[in-house]
Amino acid sequence: MPLDRTFYFFMAVAGIIAGVILVRSPEAGALPVKPLFWMLMLVAAFDLVTYLRGRAATGGMLSLNQRFLGFAIGAIWMMLIPYIAGAPVKLL
Repeated sequence: MPLDRTFYFFMAVAGIIAGVILVRSPEAGALPVKPLFWMLMLVAAFDLVTYLRGRAATGGMLSLNQRFLGFAIGAIWMMLIPYIAGAPVKLL
């Protein structure tokens, strides 16, 4: 699977997991590190793994557009699940 699709899938799964955490435990939104920063940290972690894997490896690095799209996919899932569940969540 191409690197960008792997990243999109990873971010979608991460967003779903973060959304479920926020539904089951709304106080997680009040932690010092806010939920949207969880997604940014995951983007950075994926990028670090990609970098450490080597730039010469098949697939190379993600472009800024791909990183932004992956972040948006994760953030949308993370916001959508608590909204649908009706959980009182503070994301920022």
